[in-house]
Amino acid sequence: MSNHSEKILFSVPFVAQGTLDNLAAVIADGHVHGDGSFTQSASSKLETITGSSKVLLTTSGTAALEMSVRLLGIGVGDEVIVPSFTFSSGAASIVAAGGVPVFVDIEGDSGNIDPALVEAAITPKTKAISVMHYGGVPVDMDAIMAVSRKHNIPVIEDNAHGLAVNSKYGRLGSIGTVAIQSFHDTKNIHCGEGGAVLINEPALVEAAEIMREKGTNRSKFLRGQVDKYTWVEWGSSFLPSELNAAVLDAQLDEFYSIQKKRFAIWNRYTSELASWAEENSVKLMSPSDGVHAAHVFFVLMANQEKRDALLTHLRESGVFGTFHYVPLHSSPAGKKYGRVHGSMDKTEAFANRLARLPLWPGMSEEQISRVISEVKSFR
Repeated sequence: MSNHSEKILFSVPFVAQGTLDNLAAVIADGHVHGDGSFTQSASSKLETITGSSKVLLTTSGTAALEMSVRLLGIGVGDEVIVPSFTFSSGAASIVAAGGVPVFVDIEGDSGNIDPALVEAAITPKTKAISVMHYGGVPVDMDAIMAVSRKHNIPVIEDNAHGLAVNSKYGRLGSIGTVAIQSFHDTKNIHCGEGGAVLINEPALVEAAEIMREKGTNRSKFLRGQVDKYTWVEWGSSFLPSELNAAVLDAQLDEFYSIQKKRFAIWNRYTSELASWAEENSVKLMSPSDGVHAAHVFFVLMANQEKRDALLTHLRESGVFGTFHYVPLHSSPAGKKYGRVHGSMDKTEAFANRLARLPLWPGMSEEQISRVISEVKSFR
């Protein structure tokens, strides 16, 4: 057991240099509610980074998913195909609209939905396909969009992990009909709690603005397109305060330096744990084409017993790794609200074997070395 007293946490939120100045500017301006200058600035930067034509900030990634589901007209009894290996919001957003999440298995060791299984899960009730780029590793979007076009079914692209990832399929977040980002404080870029919905289908932009502004046409009013605003459709209060947007805007100013630090840690884990992994029959995260967001670094142990033993070993030495996602199809709410299509063998094996290592941009060289050392001391 290590004699280090310092704990190395799994994740520590990054604080951008301009944060306090931005927050002071909001307070001085007096415009603290949503859609002020920092909202506009952050949204514009996100449009540049993602390649999406319209970005609307939201209170969370969950709120962005709820908006996406409803923008596609999903309602009571409608089905949405979704991976079982994803965060609960991926399915809860469907249930919130009265829909049914249909869980399908993942492919290989990426954690991503298997496109070959998506088409087989389509029924007359299917109204959308929802995919999630786990760890910012791209889902095969060529295959997904081919199914989408063949059956005329829209795609929700959950890009909570993959901001700015440029893949052979295009920039993640700009490919699906709608997409979402999360800015929770565990993400590469954050504002404590926040998100964004990315509208890649121009016909949906006006409906999205109305939905986000409590069902009113306030956005048109603020642009001078109508002389007063009123309630025109279903909506909710999805827009974040200007304080959140100010924090996010400061983070976006440092985005590429944050990514550089995260990739440096990810690359050290890859190179310095390679021989340990080979000797111990462990599979390191290895994205196809080497494309990812340095959002997570995971190892796949031989089985759940060894995964749990590794996490216990790390925790006892002051290093806090963690697993990820109890598969949704096996969760209490998943059983209650969803249905399963086909085998879930790969999802269950992946979830049971996966352990994630600490990865955050403020990690010191000593901390990174300690994580590597403690992992390598596990046999």
